[in-house]
Amino acid sequence: MSDRQNSESSAPAAVSGDTLRDRENDARTLHAMSIDVEDYFHVAALAKVIRPDQWGSLPSRVEQNTERLLALFERNDVKATFFVLGWVADKHPQLVRKIAAGGHEVASHGYSHQLIYSQTPDVFREETVRSKALLEDIIGAEVIGYRAASYSITHKSLWALDILAECGFTWDSSIFPVRHDNYGIPGSPRAPYTIETEKGHLLREFPLTTAKIGGLSIPAAGGGYFRQFPYPVFRYLFNIASGGGSRPQMFYLHPWEIDPDQPRYNNASWFSRFRHYTNLDKCEHRLERLMQDFHFGTVSQSYDAYKPESSQPGTRLTTQQMVRLA
Repeated sequence: MSDRQNSESSAPAAVSGDTLRDRENDARTLHAMSIDVEDYFHVAALAKVIRPDQWGSLPSRVEQNTERLLALFERNDVKATFFVLGWVADKHPQLVRKIAAGGHEVASHGYSHQLIYSQTPDVFREETVRSKALLEDIIGAEVIGYRAASYSITHKSLWALDILAECGFTWDSSIFPVRHDNYGIPGSPRAPYTIETEKGHLLREFPLTTAKIGGLSIPAAGGGYFRQFPYPVFRYLFNIASGGGSRPQMFYLHPWEIDPDQPRYNNASWFSRFRHYTNLDKCEHRLERLMQDFHFGTVSQSYDAYKPESSQPGTRLTTQQMVRLA
């Protein structure tokens, strides 16, 4: 790895040619760039101070922030997958059309940003069908990818995978191979794999990135982890997770994470405010550096380009096996 300035103010244009991105490009490893398109008031960290029935009366910032991300991706010649919340698509259909017109992949983030394991299967199916049909009507194309709110497909909600397959989804990116109080299946694979559901459906799974260090799985997928770790630390973890470029990894971010001017909710807990507001003013610059250090495309492009090492057989797990990994 080459020496680089670690300061947050260092300009991306000043990066030397001998960068991680050069090495990633040489190895032709295409990582997945993904955006969870939701507004600042949808997030789980603020759920105790913002009720869903208040969402419609709050000032929306998702359109302007997503457009900033679209401009950033265009400058860096990166295509991404946008997991669009159905609620946002209902309010901003022109934004969804703009995402698709830019050559990006549109996928579903559900409709109301509710945790799957807090829903019944019938409610989940209804919301899944609704959001998928809405997105397809807007862009005039099939939507085949899905990500659950707050990565809430866990050992308690693996039943959702059958519903996704029955609704026409072919791949998912909701399972975090980490131990966390709100999400995660800690023993699940860290590279893309296939899940055989209880009813025999097959779904491709692209897990969220974790780096294995000293027997610990450290989240290195993006979001709050991207903002809270110093950038050189995150870059190091992301590179470790990829095996130095042999495995594609998943990066995610939300439009509100590049918006330091969003409304502040000081009645939220200290921990919730720390999780939500830390380093919002640095995130856009860090994202540009990341796109120079690594090579990114859509989730589908990254998955399709993945060629497992000869010593690593293609991973295929049943949902029963997934339960035992939790």
